[in-house]
Amino acid sequence: MKTLLQHCRIYDGTGADALIGDVLIDGDQILEVQPHIETEDAQRVDLTGKSLSSGFFDAHSHNDWFAAKNDPKPYFEPFVRQGITSFITGNCGLSMTGFAPDSPYIDKVGAGLFHMTDLTGVYPDADSFFTAIDGNTPLNIATLCGHCSARVSGTGYANRPLTQDEQRELLTLLERNLEQGACGVSLGLMYEPGLYAPKEELHAVAGLCARYDRPLTVHPRACSAVSMAYPELLGRPHLLRALDELEEITRGLNGKLQYSHAIFVGKSSFKCKDELVEIIERMRKNGVDAMFDLYAELLGVSVITVVMPTWYQALSPADKRKFVNKFRFRLLANASILLLGFGFDDIQVAYIGPGYEAYEGKTVHQIAKELKTNDLDAYLMLCEQSDFAGRVNMGPYSTPEIVSALAKHDSALYMTDAWVEEHGVQNPAIYDCFPKFLQLSLNGKGDTMPRAVRKMTGAVADRFSIPKRGYVRPGYYADLTVFDEAELKNAVPDQSRAFGIERVYVNGRLVLSGDMLDEAAFAKAGRALRV
Repeated sequence: MKTLLQHCRIYDGTGADALIGDVLIDGDQILEVQPHIETEDAQRVDLTGKSLSSGFFDAHSHNDWFAAKNDPKPYFEPFVRQGITSFITGNCGLSMTGFAPDSPYIDKVGAGLFHMTDLTGVYPDADSFFTAIDGNTPLNIATLCGHCSARVSGTGYANRPLTQDEQRELLTLLERNLEQGACGVSLGLMYEPGLYAPKEELHAVAGLCARYDRPLTVHPRACSAVSMAYPELLGRPHLLRALDELEEITRGLNGKLQYSHAIFVGKSSFKCKDELVEIIERMRKNGVDAMFDLYAELLGVSVITVVMPTWYQALSPADKRKFVNKFRFRLLANASILLLGFGFDDIQVAYIGPGYEAYEGKTVHQIAKELKTNDLDAYLMLCEQSDFAGRVNMGPYSTPEIVSALAKHDSALYMTDAWVEEHGVQNPAIYDCFPKFLQLSLNGKGDTMPRAVRKMTGAVADRFSIPKRGYVRPGYYADLTVFDEAELKNAVPDQSRAFGIERVYVNGRLVLSGDMLDEAAFAKAGRALRV
């Protein structure tokens, strides 16, 4: 049965102004896009006063870890309600696939942030992953191959350069997954074991991506003016040093570099925004196709050890408890807090583990006061109680002014960097991040509507070479989002629910109409997006 969507304002994904017209879909394809379509054999849907675009494309996601769940629907429902139909997953070096199947370190894939639980199977390579989820998951999934996942499968969390043979095996593993349809490679230089990789290894990975013309996406070593990634607390801000490193490892390669989540952790980091943009623009002038992504949020989610120095993370549990190591850590942490404008009262516990639910929603500082101890000891206690794998919500990561300015930049893509957790406090970006980008546009604080829609549709598909997605064009897949611009403009955000989204089609299936989710259609609407 064909479906004719009539009289809607159509944003085609190119960044051109919207036009009033009709869209005819048949099965999973768009058949026609015209100012007026006459047909007798189609179900008609009058969308007068509404807007339509290609389904929103989340440019930075970790939902590969949930696509192969035995029941993936609950993990994707909040995203479809904000109009998202497709994801670029496997970010920050932490893909669910792309590791050696016989590795003794498979339990370390995910760096403690993600886990292979309640899955339909274990999928070590992109081909097996895509085969398993195609038509068996709610929304469309493209995946990067994570450098951390590939490296950990060979050497675990070894804090050393790889041997020549080990590096050759790593590159072979990454290349095999690119050949199987992975849309690029991701680095997680703030997570084990990615944080141990020297520049020579990273340059080789960047070279591999350049040869395949696939993006190298990078969670940098530091997203703040001061961090535990570098021993010197004074001098050039660490966020900018991390960008300098990316400029160095990609120099001369003419590849694609995607800077993950343009955020500025701590008030002292806000001053780095202009130079971050300058470095991105300089790389582009020098032949590197550099871009960045951002979310419409002022906080973010990470593993509890994100503020812990590399040398301390590498210690054994016994050595971590030694007075001399704790004392050194204490000195560095206190100095960092002073310089950063970010402290333990800005770290909210999202989840520590069973039996520690009382900590959820409280800051480390609040917990310290309740326990009558100092902030640092409370923080180390929480790290130990969570086996150094707890989850935290942290902020400020940005300001409304920074989000507004970056959202308008030509090299920006939009994303959520969010996932549904089974326990604890959720990341608010799962609910209304994309509607907030559109609200910014409609209220004159973001990019123009045609350009904003492009940054969450066609520009993402182009960036990651996803075929026949991201545009409202004949012959393209019928991933479509219908939205109400008046509601988007006037709604109150941050209510733990989406707003302004009227209808969502995934591969031609109407999965969301108003508040009603068709669970049967939704369960298997998604496809694997191979490159």
